[in-house]
Amino acid sequence: MAFVSENYGERKERFSLLLLEPSEIYFEDFSVFYYPCGLTDEQAEEKKLRGRLKVCSKSIVFEPQDTAYPVVKFMLRDTSKIEKWTGPLLSRLGNRGDMIMIECRQTIEMMKDNIIGPYEFKKEKGQHRFSLNFVTPDDILHMMCQLHRASTLPLADEAAMIGAIVYSRQNRVSFNTSWLENLYEKIVMETVGDHITPLVVNPGRVMLTSSRLYFQPFNNVEPDPVIKINLCDIKRVVKKRFLLRQVGLEIFCSTDTFKSDMLLVFAKPAIRDRLHDKMLAQSGVSLQETAQENMTLRWQTGAITNQEYLLYLNSQADRSFNDLTQYPVFPWVIADYESPELDLENPATYRDLSKPMGALNPDRLERFKERCQDMPEPKFLYGSHYSTPGYVLYYLNRVAPEYSLCLQNGKFDQPDRQFKSIAETWKNVMSLPSDVKELIPEFYQPEMADFLSNRKLLELGTMQDGSKVNNVELPLWADDELDFCRKCKKALESNYASQYLHEWIDLIFGYKQRGKEAEDSNNLFYYLTYEGAVDLDSVKDPNEKESIKAQIMEFGQTPKQLFTRPHPARFSTPVLPIEITAQATHDESVVETEDDVAISTEAKEDDLEEINATNEVPIQVEASSSSCWDKIEDLKPMADYKLHKDTVHAIKLANQDKVVFSVSQDSQLKLYSLEDQRQLRSVSLSSLPLSCLAVIPDKKQALVGSWDNSVYLYSIDYGRVLDTLVAHDDAVSSLWLRDNLLVTASWDSTVKVWLCGGLQTSCGGKMEAELLAELDHDTGVTCVDVNKEATHILSGTREGAVYYWEISGQSILRHSQNHSSVVHAVKFHPHGHQMLSAGADHYIRVVDVHTGTEVFAKDAGEEIRCLVWHANLLLAGDCTGKLLIWDMVKGQLKTSIKGHEGAISCIEASEDGAVVITGGEDKKIVLWKVS
Repeated sequence: MAFVSENYGERKERFSLLLLEPSEIYFEDFSVFYYPCGLTDEQAEEKKLRGRLKVCSKSIVFEPQDTAYPVVKFMLRDTSKIEKWTGPLLSRLGNRGDMIMIECRQTIEMMKDNIIGPYEFKKEKGQHRFSLNFVTPDDILHMMCQLHRASTLPLADEAAMIGAIVYSRQNRVSFNTSWLENLYEKIVMETVGDHITPLVVNPGRVMLTSSRLYFQPFNNVEPDPVIKINLCDIKRVVKKRFLLRQVGLEIFCSTDTFKSDMLLVFAKPAIRDRLHDKMLAQSGVSLQETAQENMTLRWQTGAITNQEYLLYLNSQADRSFNDLTQYPVFPWVIADYESPELDLENPATYRDLSKPMGALNPDRLERFKERCQDMPEPKFLYGSHYSTPGYVLYYLNRVAPEYSLCLQNGKFDQPDRQFKSIAETWKNVMSLPSDVKELIPEFYQPEMADFLSNRKLLELGTMQDGSKVNNVELPLWADDELDFCRKCKKALESNYASQYLHEWIDLIFGYKQRGKEAEDSNNLFYYLTYEGAVDLDSVKDPNEKESIKAQIMEFGQTPKQLFTRPHPARFSTPVLPIEITAQATHDESVVETEDDVAISTEAKEDDLEEINATNEVPIQVEASSSSCWDKIEDLKPMADYKLHKDTVHAIKLANQDKVVFSVSQDSQLKLYSLEDQRQLRSVSLSSLPLSCLAVIPDKKQALVGSWDNSVYLYSIDYGRVLDTLVAHDDAVSSLWLRDNLLVTASWDSTVKVWLCGGLQTSCGGKMEAELLAELDHDTGVTCVDVNKEATHILSGTREGAVYYWEISGQSILRHSQNHSSVVHAVKFHPHGHQMLSAGADHYIRVVDVHTGTEVFAKDAGEEIRCLVWHANLLLAGDCTGKLLIWDMVKGQLKTSIKGHEGAISCIEASEDGAVVITGGEDKKIVLWKVS
């Protein structure tokens, strides 16, 4: 079972912290002989039992060595005396001076014959005597009597006194440095913390060294005296909430599971944060965040399953297998538990994932609403929650009975209220006024199917109809427990569930969790279950504080809100396996013409600049018969050409990818033949730098943007400027062209949309530009892109903002501060459902177009200056001259290749990926090909 600790399943000792009350603290134990009460000295001597006497914060526990006898617990609140026992004058036992006596009106017997079952409560007053083997009564009586006095106080005062005792003992214990694995380890930080497992809080000392993290418990209950975690093994370190306080730190040493290696909790958030920061600062820690980052994008594209994504969201929302108040929550997906066959193609088979459990039954929902109207503030619809410790153990009682007994005061629930039937449980959550629980991950894990069968042969009781509670009754469509879980998992991964799962995510983790959206979605729970509803540290009344903690334990906690906007849907067509389509990355830059670029005369010698090429043999550039995108990580720089005297600002391919157009800071437009290895044109269009470029293949013309505020229409055939458009009041920073539609961006804080009637007609070489729209920004615009349908514009600014515009209405659909400084590039996905931006802050960010939800965010380590986005692959040029190739399905960097001595300032790729060209600050143009 995912959360059942191996420590308890494999221990030879019967005693565990689960035999105590939840969160009760175990201090220490002593070797003793127990003399049963009600016997003469001779009889008691004859029937004495050897064992261990364990001192705990609310009880004293005797664990006999002989497993045929039960473990006996003496609750301190049921105890009237704890004292040294001397007995009558002639008593042989009392004269030893090594005995203590516990007078108690009730004992609790557990684990008789080493069998897990309900506790036996014996309500009879008796004096229970113990002789100490290696210590004297004076060594232990002081602490036992202190704890006994605490048990007589009100709940809050008791907790305060126990806390003082714990604090005093912990301060007297230091970390035993002999447990260090290596004497040369440097101690970085030492503090006190609690090791958290379900229903168990075990305090100890936490030691961070330069090589390892240690936890030394203050008692001997752990199977190992010191828990050691090598820093080099740590893959993830996650800050977590515990009892509504941000004081938890969860450590994972595996990337393929969400069951952590340790959950630690500290007294204050500052201590937790300091340990977290110091741990990450150690050279041995190398976190593999790539498996966790950008999971929304990976889920959308089908790189991970629905199950894996839900586990990830639970972990991000502070849910943990170690904390029953925040156990991972999964949805009911199947709604049909009556049919003989399960039809996963029928929508009626599925639960409506757009509604919370309490709203699935309209009649019951109406009753909830009527009750809510009569409530004082804060109002709520559901007094019970969809995930509580009791609900988790309701499902897991058969595999984790000791946890159920711990939570329910040593008893199993009434037989008729237990988890007996899948169909009956579904009926209850659809109809009962106090039952709106969701499911747990185990329902979708066939390897965990044992939770549905009574393999431990537990005596779970007899129902009113005379039948005994045994295995869970399965639907007719399930052959057995394994088949049931397999079909549940298949339903979770079905097309229907994938299509609507984002709506359930909105309810549990997203924007419908709180506020007006929660009200409109009938998704309101008791206020104390929400994060931030109460600050426990600010509650001064100790009784109120303990009451709040008790309510949290009983009612559970709502997950941390992860999304404040609608969660994007999963793509309807799975992306994996990756299917590369023959689609251009930039429609405006793809040139498809059968004719070579016509050059009427050779370029004049005084127009030509020195050309330096690293290759002596001409590169054969031929159209590939099949796409090279699937081999793009084998891309290598094949040649470089120094055509310009300054930074290359823009490049385009033309003439079946045989000719390169480029413009530069040096104000020159260049044409270079890759096939003939010679420069075809060198033209100075302006006295200021040229910034951007588009090619009109059919007309053999180029549009060039300049820092002189203008856009130039240049004819390749005639070798001259045909027309000039003074487009802006400041430098033209970017342009986009398709057919007659021209979009220009400028440092004057505008983006303009033009209808250029002359570009596709024989009108004597005029643009005939008509201004259709002017889109205002707060600061200068640095980059622009337009979607495939030419209906929306994406723009990035100098101050890091990204704008999403609708062209027809000239309106902003979305405006967000994606970056902390200048945005270098913005791009729509070729299919239009996502938009990407890259900035000087080193970040690449991908946002879902429809919902505005960020689905990918990655610190690339360096500034990304330019991008090409094709299907699931991203080519990016950075400021160090490296070409980066990203797999956007997995959100991972595939490869990084050095191509320039300075930043790569522009990039262009052929439709099939056979040719890639880049321009850089080193004044070079580099030709790349798949090797």
